[in-house]
Amino acid sequence: MKKAYHTEKAPAAIGPYSQAVEAGGFVYVSGQLPIDPATGSFAGEDIKTQTKQALTNIQNILAEAGLTMDDVVKTTVLLQNISDFARMNEVYAEFFTGVCPARAAFEVAAIPKRALVEIEAVAYRGDK
Repeated sequence: MKKAYHTEKAPAAIGPYSQAVEAGGFVYVSGQLPIDPATGSFAGEDIKTQTKQALTNIQNILAEAGLTMDDVVKTTVLLQNISDFARMNEVYAEFFTGVCPARAAFEVAAIPKRALVEIEAVAYRGDK
């Protein structure tokens, strides 16, 4: 059985997918663009601002599911330019402390809406 999650505190899906889906104790958060849900626009034009917004969107979706960033076990970071990795990582480190999730990061040819970053996450509910 699976359950979908949706919050107004993150941008609405721009296609036929859910913001997040829970199955088997895991919550799979769809890739989040750096869109501010209040404005529908990018939070900023630089990698740090965009990374913060993408992670804030993930945080808000997880909150809707009753989880926190501490429950995240895996992330995938897509970067328009891998040279932004260090600056993205500075912001990423503000959201994940202690036992950090496993992660993959890639430079990709293009991200929807020409974003600089997109981040997806997998969280584990455990005994919650």
